[in-house]
Amino acid sequence: MTKRLPAPPAPGPLEDFAERFDDLFGARAQRESFRRYLEGLLLPAERNKTLTALANTEPVDGAQHREAQSLQWFLSESGWDAREVDERRLELLFGDGRTAPNNEGVLVIDEHGDRKWGKKTAHVGKQWLGNIGKTDNGVVSVSSLWAEEGVYYPLAVEPYTPAHHFEGGRSDDAFRTKLEIARQLVERSVDGGVPFRAVVADSFYGEDEEFRQALSKFGVGYVLALKESHSWWHREGTIGALWEAAEAAGWENAEDPGQWRKVIRTFRDGHQESWWALEVEVGPYSPKKARRALVVTTDPERLPRLGTWYLVTNLPAPGSQRARESDALAEASVAEVVRLYGLRMWVEQSYKQVKHALGWSDYQVRSDTAIRRHWQMVFCAFSFCWWACGEELDLGDPPGAVLEADGEQDPAASEVKEARGKKGRASSPAFMAAGAEAGKGVAGAVRNAHEILEGVHRQGSTRRVESIA
Repeated sequence: MTKRLPAPPAPGPLEDFAERFDDLFGARAQRESFRRYLEGLLLPAERNKTLTALANTEPVDGAQHREAQSLQWFLSESGWDAREVDERRLELLFGDGRTAPNNEGVLVIDEHGDRKWGKKTAHVGKQWLGNIGKTDNGVVSVSSLWAEEGVYYPLAVEPYTPAHHFEGGRSDDAFRTKLEIARQLVERSVDGGVPFRAVVADSFYGEDEEFRQALSKFGVGYVLALKESHSWWHREGTIGALWEAAEAAGWENAEDPGQWRKVIRTFRDGHQESWWALEVEVGPYSPKKARRALVVTTDPERLPRLGTWYLVTNLPAPGSQRARESDALAEASVAEVVRLYGLRMWVEQSYKQVKHALGWSDYQVRSDTAIRRHWQMVFCAFSFCWWACGEELDLGDPPGAVLEADGEQDPAASEVKEARGKKGRASSPAFMAAGAEAGKGVAGAVRNAHEILEGVHRQGSTRRVESIA
């Protein structure tokens, strides 16, 4: 058998990370391109991380240079399997005590739109791009993340293909709505044995009855947002919307809150905010029913749009008959529901910024295969940040195990604290970011990985909600 020739090494721990993927690439050129692509994504850059920028060539003429052509071939034509690379990436994360998923975290479902010109790119079309807040020509992807208070990372991504790409339009068997893609991503995590406390998503998913039913059939919990206008059938003169239930909850002031209960949320910079939560007991929602609804806000009097959550969950209330009878779903206090939905802030505050820092939308390829491979490389680059640099950050103590609701302990998910407190790294690179040789021009890629992770940590979700009054 011919001896495999080693690829020119990446700097420091990035080489240690890349070596764990080498058996998935049959050619030396593939292994080298894998390293150079990761280096380019991780390097700080003033211009977009296009193929020419990743290859460190001129934006126009540089596209014909050997380095840029090599990366183009790696994405578009080279014979490697992006799914195998992604499986290996998750194996590394799941095998590390600091990043392994557990029953305290959530599975976040979200979508992302990238503006793209022309009509030849796979999945492109004029459609709603949520992250820029308008309809434009672009590509939309639906992704799943695993997240808890200390760490988050993407699990999977699927592009949404507009109906005009199919001969039969929306009736074509191959067409999938965003909601169908989201359901399949959840199913993939369930079938793969990924542990999580609940599925968390915004109102686009929370308002869809079929999506909620699918989650219940999978036997998983969910905490989903509802629209401010969410309502139900009701008799004239009775409460028929969540905002009406909030207005009728008897709020006078903080000393006389009526049915509202205070939730103290502690953020990563140490400051605390007083939020207020209302467990709705009207219409189809009640702690005793299969679905519970909550209104969580910074101001019960004004219900500010940007500071108010309208939530629905299938997690049973503590002490309810459903909690006693349910084997699959652990009970969740009001404070626990607030904590779980608060973890979605990873998406709002950090994930999209990380996508920007690592060049998620900067691909200059058109085929479905090449786009998916670029996304997987971005996933690998971000996962490397946690894999190599996570232990250098002070992520604080493991999440507390006791939540108090009206003076009573909430036992939900409390079994994890001791185990998580003892977890360490399953394996540790021999040297970290500071150990990369300063003489190498790409050593900055490893330093920037640590800076990216520090930025993520500063903007992450709040600490665990510890009490509710």
